[in-house]
Amino acid sequence: MNFDAYARTAVDLVNAELSDLAGLRALFADDQSWMREHIIEKDLGVFRRAQRRLRDVFELGTAGRDAEAVNELNSLLETFPVQPRISGHDASDWHMHVTSRGASVSAEYLAGAVWGLSVWLCEYGSARFGICADERCGNVYLDTSSNNCRRFCSERCATRSHVAAHRARKRAANLTPA
Repeated sequence: MNFDAYARTAVDLVNAELSDLAGLRALFADDQSWMREHIIEKDLGVFRRAQRRLRDVFELGTAGRDAEAVNELNSLLETFPVQPRISGHDASDWHMHVTSRGASVSAEYLAGAVWGLSVWLCEYGSARFGICADERCGNVYLDTSSNNCRRFCSERCATRSHVAAHRARKRAANLTPA
């Protein structure tokens, strides 16, 4: 199983716009496209609550409050338990699912997201959880850099923030009397 991919689904969920079912449908990647057709209105509330709780995990992790992050992840693991099963469409397509057959879309997605983020925390520590340093953004990310130095969720945010800081320094230098 690719636990990093599951952990990234947690990141995708925290960063998703969940104002309506269309926003929830946009969350599902191509390999999860079947979920788009099976979500119901009730799933939206479940995803929103999980989104808030997962954001809390990132905030706790980035604040160095590991024990609290672990407690919240353990609580989420109880809410969305992993029940692995092998699935496939033919003999060459065997793969793992994280929930029992017939589970709701929210149970399937969230069990994987919480499991992946939990495995990530155990393997890399919560210091690898990040919240974008661009004050206009606030997206979360998983720091995969070799020296744990990432500060932004994307190159776009990094560039925008660095350009804004450069312009602010330039303005300040022009206002300062020589």
